[in-house]
Amino acid sequence: MSRRLLGVALAATLAVGLTGCGSGGSSGSDNTLEIWIRQAPDSDSAKTAKKLADAFTKASGVPTKVVALFDDFETKLNQQAAQRQLPDIVINDTAQLGTMVSQGWLQPVDKATLAGADQLAETAWKAAAGGDGKYYAAPFSAQSFALIVRKDWREKVGMEPPATWEDLSKLAVAFTEQDPDGNGEKDTAGFVAPAGTKRGYASWYASSLIYANGGDFLASAGNGKYTATVNDPKTVEAVQFLQDQFCKTKTVNPGAVSNDTTVTHEVFEKGQGGIYLVGPYVLARFVNSIGTDKIEVLPVPKGPSGGPGTLGEGENVYMMAGSENQEGQKKFAEFAISPEGQRIGMNKDANGAIVRLPVNTTVDMAAERQDPRWKVFQESYEHAVYAPPVPNWAPIRQTSADSINAVWADCSADVKTAMDELNNKLTQELQSQKAS
Repeated sequence: MSRRLLGVALAATLAVGLTGCGSGGSSGSDNTLEIWIRQAPDSDSAKTAKKLADAFTKASGVPTKVVALFDDFETKLNQQAAQRQLPDIVINDTAQLGTMVSQGWLQPVDKATLAGADQLAETAWKAAAGGDGKYYAAPFSAQSFALIVRKDWREKVGMEPPATWEDLSKLAVAFTEQDPDGNGEKDTAGFVAPAGTKRGYASWYASSLIYANGGDFLASAGNGKYTATVNDPKTVEAVQFLQDQFCKTKTVNPGAVSNDTTVTHEVFEKGQGGIYLVGPYVLARFVNSIGTDKIEVLPVPKGPSGGPGTLGEGENVYMMAGSENQEGQKKFAEFAISPEGQRIGMNKDANGAIVRLPVNTTVDMAAERQDPRWKVFQESYEHAVYAPPVPNWAPIRQTSADSINAVWADCSADVKTAMDELNNKLTQELQSQKAS
């Protein structure tokens, strides 16, 4: 049997087995609800997750255990599944939904019976839907992307906030050439970018500009089927714009083609670049490390051929298959999406937010967070584009990252040719997933 067929067979066996097994958190007479979240164990975010769980326990009487893991999170979930000991609840990326559905790990969600479901944004519900149109999670947190810019540098070079991609490029050139930090050396860049291939970061970074130009990686063909569209002129134009920043204007921080977000956060904090296209989760960190008066948040300008748009991401509350405490699972999901649960997860303006933008439309973000820069992310979310619910988005993002990174690293590479080749690879991947 081939490796792929073996994987399908194991997933099918596992899906059947999980429906009759106890989860890690609710086996035996212990009714404790085990909640896994993809966060570093000692992080502020993990502490916020514990606050949320404690408040839920106080409100419901259901005991909880929070397990915060960051490294190899999906690998460890696979190990738990193999032992038929999945946790009761997983709070994880929206992009993981398709993978977990295909592995038979998730219980469907009936919106009609989930208290508070009618208060959630429809855009957020899209990220909880599988390719079959059913819902497999409760939306919990959302985020769009925007430009965090060194405001002090922009004012030093005497430029206005960018309204077009041409403006954005000119600002990056000014940051690179006009010594905005005033140290007398040419040691600053315009853009800082996590443009490496690890975890698909090059694709992740490029996607906001692709969406801002009206492009995309895939197009829906209906009935859970998709067509690769990464060689569409609008997508090619966005990747070309970024190659120009690497190769023509040379306005991207050195080493970007090898960097992930962990390194890129530090590059920005050290004043090595002045424009960071990123999500809201680092805003509080940069306010503390750089200074609130030195940074501003600006929307991603719409592209010359489309837009507006940015990448849409977030986290869902997944109710895992095999739990012996389905009532507790449902109660936790209802608490997490309630105004109280959303406010706890937002953590006001402090570090450690596990709800970036609230998905509950009755929550007034401005009343919870005093920093007005959050509003830019909230307004950008209206045009956010989520990864589609294909069976497995990870290889599509990774394959795209490898191709996009290659044209940034090799200035002699032709972007259109590379995107044509990538389109063929994505078509093959969709066929292998039976999603074309």
